[in-house]
Amino acid sequence: MKNYFLFLFLVSVSLTGCLGQKQIGQEQHLRNEIAQMLMVGFRGTEMNDHILNDILQYNVGGVILFEYDAPSKSRPRNITSPRQLKKLIEDIKSNSSVKLFISIDQEGGKVNRLKSNYGFPEFVSAQYLGNLNNADSTRYWAQKTAQTLAELGFNLNFAPCVDINTNPNCPVIGKIERSFSNNPDIVAKHATIWIDEQKKEHIFSALKHFPGHGSSTTDTHLQFTDITGTWSSIELEPYKILIKQNECDFIMTSHVMNKNLDAENPATLSKSILTGILRDQLKFEGIIISDDMEMGAIKNNYTLSDALEKGINAGVDIFIFSNNGAKYDPEIVPKFIDTVMDLVKTNKVTEKRIHESFTRIIKIKELLPSD
Repeated sequence: MKNYFLFLFLVSVSLTGCLGQKQIGQEQHLRNEIAQMLMVGFRGTEMNDHILNDILQYNVGGVILFEYDAPSKSRPRNITSPRQLKKLIEDIKSNSSVKLFISIDQEGGKVNRLKSNYGFPEFVSAQYLGNLNNADSTRYWAQKTAQTLAELGFNLNFAPCVDINTNPNCPVIGKIERSFSNNPDIVAKHATIWIDEQKKEHIFSALKHFPGHGSSTTDTHLQFTDITGTWSSIELEPYKILIKQNECDFIMTSHVMNKNLDAENPATLSKSILTGILRDQLKFEGIIISDDMEMGAIKNNYTLSDALEKGINAGVDIFIFSNNGAKYDPEIVPKFIDTVMDLVKTNKVTEKRIHESFTRIIKIKELLPSD
């Protein structure tokens, strides 16, 4: 514990870029804590001024990489080959004064950023593994994924997906084979293997999508998705099992609306769901990370300020802004920091709440290996 507090102090100091300074400006210190709550996407297959500025000037907490650029409907975005990707990640890490989360969505199957035509291995879907229901097979593919990610330099994977396949026609889960099973015990069994194999390679796992997306009939990428009439508490079971087994470091929220759990807010913005259920009932102590805040369910219904106010107060620790939605915003990092600062100054968000998230983030980052 003593080492942790020493680490936290050194990180706080190094984040300011003022190691020789005796007193850290309170506002700058707060801005640096806020920046650690942001995971951002960017364009470029090599280090460029944009991402370098986000790292050096704003001390952003992490990045998320993609192979496809949705705003321009073109490739490449960040990925063209194993050699290129490894060099990009090395350059990103070497230019940061503190450890960054370097993340990707690499579930296998349809959600696969590392395409075989770029020189990466083939990766099977969760549904394929769940149908086999063979622990050795799942371990083989999980190990293959983890080793590939570790070799490239990633330290956070937004996988496994622990949504239950309650609706095989769900457009974003069942229909594209992202769920292991309609049985929560099978989901938890294979998710545990996946998490353990990633842990061996120093890859953190983010379970998704809390409190469950498998029963939905529409897509949160596009619109509000109401699961009030389709969701059931069985969708919490994999989380209960994995939290009890101490297998959870990150849990990703979903933007689904469940009026039986919160009559007004989607899960990402709901204190009753994230704090009331996930923190208080299920006793989750790790990092709550949002799904992409630029998805239609959020972007089309809330201002940036309103979404961040609700999300922070609900319990989100890290917000993903993929910059890979309808349009690209090169200024999203300073906008995020300035918006949260304004929320603090107007007493809509407390400094204490920011520091809670910062402390969780740094505690996890302490576990990252030195590169």
